[in-house]
Amino acid sequence: MKLMQWIWAIVIGFVVGLIARAVLPGADQMGLLGTTIVGILGSFVGGFIGNLIKKPAEGAKFTPAGFLMSIVGAVVLLVIWRMIQ
Repeated sequence: MKLMQWIWAIVIGFVVGLIARAVLPGADQMGLLGTTIVGILGSFVGGFIGNLIKKPAEGAKFTPAGFLMSIVGAVVLLVIWRMIQ
């Protein structure tokens, strides 16, 4: 991956993490880095779930459905995080 792709993944991961934390209100003891990691990992989980349902179109880079699945994946990770804490 190129540097710009890494930066873009971090920014999108942070936004996804923020949205996931807003969907599941409550006191999470994580800062900026934790929110970003939850968002990035949520994107992987959401992508995995999305690929189980339907394969993306060839060459698709950024889709609204993929963004929504990233949020779903991050919410799933937050629920699991709260259960193990």
